Amino acid sequence: MKIIVPMAGRGSRLRPHTLTVPKPLIPVAGKPIVHRLVEDIAGVLNQEIEEVAFVIHESFGKKVEEDLIAIAEKLGAKGTIYYQNEALGTGHAIMCAKDSLSGPAVIAYADTLIRADFDLDKTADSVIWVKQVDEPEAFGVINLNENNEIVELVEKPKEFVSDLAVIGIYYFKDISVLKDELQSVLDNNIIHGGEYQINDGIKQMMAKGMKFVPGKVDEWMDCGNKNVTVETNSRMLGFLHNDGEHLVDYDVKSENSTIIPPCFIDKDVILINATVGPNVSLGKGCHVTNATIKNSLVQNHSHIKNANLDNAMIGNHASFDGNFTSISIGDYSVLE
Repeated sequence: MKIIVPMAGRGSRLRPHTLTVPKPLIPVAGKPIVHRLVEDIAGVLNQEIEEVAFVIHESFGKKVEEDLIAIAEKLGAKGTIYYQNEALGTGHAIMCAKDSLSGPAVIAYADTLIRADFDLDKTADSVIWVKQVDEPEAFGVINLNENNEIVELVEKPKEFVSDLAVIGIYYFKDISVLKDELQSVLDNNIIHGGEYQINDGIKQMMAKGMKFVPGKVDEWMDCGNKNVTVETNSRMLGFLHNDGEHLVDYDVKSENSTIIPPCFIDKDVILINATVGPNVSLGKGCHVTNATIKNSLVQNHSHIKNANLDNAMIGNHASFDGNFTSISIGDYSVLE
């Protein structure tokens, strides 16, 4: 089994945090989004992972590439890096990894996290994972026939089709078939919204009679913007806490401070006259003094004092001293 991860977008909706760090490498509950995504998919597939192919922008740099290769190697898989330097769509991104498009594979877009427990339908040519949503008109949804097979993909339907939204994770029994169809999409310049879309390759597979079935996840968590990323951090902390994972470093230095679980607190954190939690992630080397923090995500080596934070997201090496609450400040920012 292979896992293909298109992640070349910078994540403009999550700025300023993505000005210095690609969105898939933003930590959620103490671990980068893409790291957690790949591990979770590998866990629910319960199969040996042969290769993890990451499609990134060349500007991400060698350190990012090394980190991604390490994610694959931790799973006992080969890590491969491909580049998509132009934002030409999901179909184009997948084809940037065409040398890896053979055999059974999962495609997973690296701006979402899941909680799931499922078995692959081995009779199907493809599985498209979906989640029931309250407002299907805001999503791409599937249309099913009486045999529970997917017969149509509809993007942001104006009239009700179904409430099962496509979450951006797909399984193909032989991904080389999708590769051939996407090559046809590129060759024939089939474009929607100025981009080459994976859906056009999938629709061509459906037209040839291939069997697509839905897979359902228990939880689907988005990381598209600041508010939903903070919410996802809170939800993931809750899941990990209930799973019995130890989330607070044993050597955290605490003076007259309280930690209210669930929280993730990394190494070399110092808490002085602080109340942290619930639903807070503090990265390595953070200092929190005379502050209350809840429902927030703080990355590495940031200093916070005299603050009362709720629904906040703070980047790396930031310094915050003030009375604001729901804030979003990026790396190396200083508010004093």
